[in-house]
Amino acid sequence: MPTVPRVPRVPRVKVAAVEILVEGRVQGVGYRAFAQRRAQERRLTGYAVNLHDGRVKIRVEGDQERIEAYVKELGLGPPLAHVERVSVTSLPYTGRFRDFSVRFSEV
Repeated sequence: MPTVPRVPRVPRVKVAAVEILVEGRVQGVGYRAFAQRRAQERRLTGYAVNLHDGRVKIRVEGDQERIEAYVKELGLGPPLAHVERVSVTSLPYTGRFRDFSVRFSEV
């Protein structure tokens, strides 16, 4: 009787969703475009939007490990930015985003 080769299990990806608020000099310095590029490189979905109080709000969904690495990069920001604080709040994963976009106002 032939032996059936054992197929390795594919690890399940743990998905997550977070809201990130970034404070400091983060508007008018290309921060949202930076956040978009870094999210797309990591295949994360969501959006970045400027808030009226000078912060940038980012909603992101995807692989939890990729999100953790993404948040670290957001703390550095693009060259002209000066990030003072990054706050992260966990949210329920929705899967509603197809890509990562830059928004010009909250919807």
